[in-house]
Order: sequence, then C-alpha cells, then structure tokens
Amino acid sequence: MANPRTIARLEARIQERAAYCLQFEVNDPRASFITITRVKLSSDLTSGKIYYSVLGDASDKSKAQHMLDHAAGYIQRQVSRVLEMRRMPHLTFRYDDSAEHAMDIAKLIHEARVHDMEINPKLKDEPPVVPADPRLEEELGIAEPIAESPAREDAEGLEADEPDERAG
Repeated sequence: MANPRTIARLEARIQERAAYCLQFEVNDPRASFITITRVKLSSDLTSGKIYYSVLGDASDKSKAQHMLDHAAGYIQRQVSRVLEMRRMPHLTFRYDDSAEHAMDIAKLIHEARVHDMEINPKLKDEPPVVPADPRLEEELGIAEPIAESPAREDAEGLEADEPDERAG
C-alpha cells in the first residue's frame, strides 16, 4: 500500500506525460480532440486507469477509443521513461463522461428554474444563478450580460468624485 501523496504525485505525472504524448508524439489525426481528464492508480500501484474525454459525437468517441487501445503500449512506454519506479503500472484507457453528466445536470437545473418562474413570477426578481463555466451559459441559452448593482456603481462613483480627506 503506497502513501496517498505518492499516488497523487504519480497520477499527476502520468497525466502530464500521457497528455504530452498524445499531443506531440502520436501522429494520428484521431488523437487531436482527446483530453486526459484524470488518472486513477490502484493502491498497490500495479494498475491504473487513464480517463479521457473527446470533443465530438459517438463515432468520434469510438474512433478515439480504438486509437487509444492501439497506442496504449507506446504511451505506456513513454510514461515509464519519466516515472522512477521499479514496476510500471499497467495502464488502461476509459472514457470519462463526467463533463456530459455535469452539463445534463446544469441543463435540468436551468429548466427547473424556468419552470419555477412560470409558476411563481416573484422568482423573476431574484438574481439569476450563473454557471461557473461560461460555455454552459452559451449552451443553455442564458448568456446575458449581468448589470452591476446600483450600490456598487454609486460606491465607485463616490470614490472617483470625492477627494481623499486624509491627503489634505
């Protein structure tokens, strides 16, 4: 059983090297839209899973999985060159659907909020909930400029108009 810090350090290093390898060393056009999202090593360091996401539809995901299965040995050799370990963990590639899942949940929350506003119009007076990721705003169709609050504008105006009494 390895130290959790050691495991985290190795996972980060594997992720860096595998991403570098896919970006610059694998000469396959199917590798262009693959993102390594995370790496999970077993506690005994004998095996590991590299999670990835792909920009595109189901056929792009299938092509990427086929390419990664084909290039797994090469990527594992490249990763083993930078790790200082006696035994290299056996790495497998898994598709990570957490980004799609997060977008689905954000969309459901937005739809529920719109439905709540239809039922109770008083909710329209509340400030909107803005997703942390700007791409979600565009995808959900809620990309609207948020006006600054009048209190903040007044405070900024006062600071610029009034001279500082301490400087006097």
